[in-house]
Amino acid sequence: MSALTATPSETFTAIAGPEAAGTRADRFLAEAIGSLSRSRVKALIVAGAATRDGKPLRDAAEAVRAGSTYALAIPPAVDALPLPQDIPLTILFEDRDLIVLDKPAGLVVHPAPGNQDGTLVNALLAHAGEELEGIGGEKRPGIVHRLDKDTSGVMVVAKTERALRTLSESFANRDLDRDYLALVWGVPQPVAGEIEGDIGRHPTDRKRMAVVTRNGKHALTRYATERAWGAACALLRCRLATGRTHQIRVHLAERGHPLVGDPVYLRRTPAAARLLREPARGALLAFPRQALHAASLGFRHPVTGEALSFQVPPPADFTEIVACLSEDGAA
Repeated sequence: MSALTATPSETFTAIAGPEAAGTRADRFLAEAIGSLSRSRVKALIVAGAATRDGKPLRDAAEAVRAGSTYALAIPPAVDALPLPQDIPLTILFEDRDLIVLDKPAGLVVHPAPGNQDGTLVNALLAHAGEELEGIGGEKRPGIVHRLDKDTSGVMVVAKTERALRTLSESFANRDLDRDYLALVWGVPQPVAGEIEGDIGRHPTDRKRMAVVTRNGKHALTRYATERAWGAACALLRCRLATGRTHQIRVHLAERGHPLVGDPVYLRRTPAAARLLREPARGALLAFPRQALHAASLGFRHPVTGEALSFQVPPPADFTEIVACLSEDGAA
């Protein structure tokens, strides 16, 4: 076994046991410390923060020597570039490792060109503040997965690097349960099934994704019809077997059933709209965002292993549009 100690200055020291011989130095230290990713440890080694037997260790790929003492100095986390902003959040669960929340439609997850502030990250920096231990050397929340700006619903965010790494692996391996509600034009046939097709950048419109035959990533969406209004509209429950950008929106549009209100993949007035009476027809055509809601999320806690499950109802605008359909129905 390798002995591990940490001094008050956050310098971690590990003595390599026989079983560690030949392992990459960055991998050995990352596994010994347990709370840092290998890429973070590698960056620290390259920056000159590591030693072997008291001498500088610069090569992250150097083979570990049994019996040697390895030390890694971890600098204190610096403030993240995004500024904290007091934006109300609906928190479903929180502990020292993670936050589960109900993201409202209209809230961008991460600062980007055109949305430098007023994002979920800004809100989380204000909410979590000094509780953030530091991810990649910054005091920032770890975005495990993203929801589009105008998609509402349940999200999990990591507060520590260890939680981020473990949760990201769970999402990558699909070792979780995640359901979406989608209101679409028309009724898919069959009413329950799978949509499979590689997703990549649209060949002529780089702001859109598309089902492609070359240079795409495998994508599989499972769906079931919860309710239908004649042949005009359907409320679907979707489950992702893969996690590609805009996956549900792209797959359903490809099948001829774009989401109600989708500003990107609903390119013209759908023929199915003629099957609705007013005022339902006008209300659906005027819906200002994609009618997509992340309804549930279940996963194992990255530290305790406890099974966690969260369900959130759709927001008011989503339920109102469904109620409008229920009252006026199909023509």
